[in-house]
Amino acid sequence: MSTESPQRQEEQAAEHIPQEAIPEGEIAEQAAAQEHVEEGAPGQEHVEEGAPGQEQEGDSRDPIDSAADNPLVGQPFPLDEDEVPESESHPGQSRARLTKLARNHGLVFLIAILSFAAADTWSTLSGLLIADLLCMITAALAGISITTLAHEWFHYFGARFSRANINIPTRQGLFVYLWDFGSNTTGQFLIMSIAGSIGGALAVILLWGTVPADTLGRAVLRSAAVASFIYSALIEWPVIRRARLSGDPLGELSQIDKPLLSRSFLIASIAGIALTMVLMALN
Repeated sequence: MSTESPQRQEEQAAEHIPQEAIPEGEIAEQAAAQEHVEEGAPGQEHVEEGAPGQEQEGDSRDPIDSAADNPLVGQPFPLDEDEVPESESHPGQSRARLTKLARNHGLVFLIAILSFAAADTWSTLSGLLIADLLCMITAALAGISITTLAHEWFHYFGARFSRANINIPTRQGLFVYLWDFGSNTTGQFLIMSIAGSIGGALAVILLWGTVPADTLGRAVLRSAAVASFIYSALIEWPVIRRARLSGDPLGELSQIDKPLLSRSFLIASIAGIALTMVLMALN
């Protein structure tokens, strides 16, 4: 009786089986199994492709080098819609926003002038103190509003005349457009700025030519228009002068601070009050 184990006996029997007796399919399977065993032999490392937790040869680069190949790294964030020049936005949307803004500013103009007209009529007919007070308030608001609106829209006309890149803001307010400092030149900035002062001056001339200063309210209307013009001139004219010399409009505008605005408002207010007193003394 053999002392060898049954497994060893089966292996010896298999060694003595002729190759012709083994089907071709089984021979192929045995060869594949033998190659697999050899590849996984001790001392040889085998890392399956895509195995979790294993680093691939192509991913062994420095993370900074990998980030440098990413086309999104280092690119600026998309500009906000209000900051995109009009030439890069949809022209139909810009026209719609401009039309809406013109309508709103037109309503402000009508409300200002009609409110003053109503208060002036009441003050003239009644002679009441409260009517006179309301007339002065509405006259000041109307003079400032009319001159300011003319000033801002002539800024816009100047920007169009200089063919500058601008954008109509989505948030409606006093300002008609946003200026693109990156693509516009200093010459375009100067044309736009001077045009605003021309618009304010024309508004003053219009009010002084159509409204007599024969009452306190009407004198206030004239004086408020002049005060509004003085206020904008104290802020913008130094910027225009410095920008013409330095060629840096954005840098010059950045010098406008709250003390300058407060000082300009105080000077313009004093000038308006003084002019009202002069006009009333001449009547």
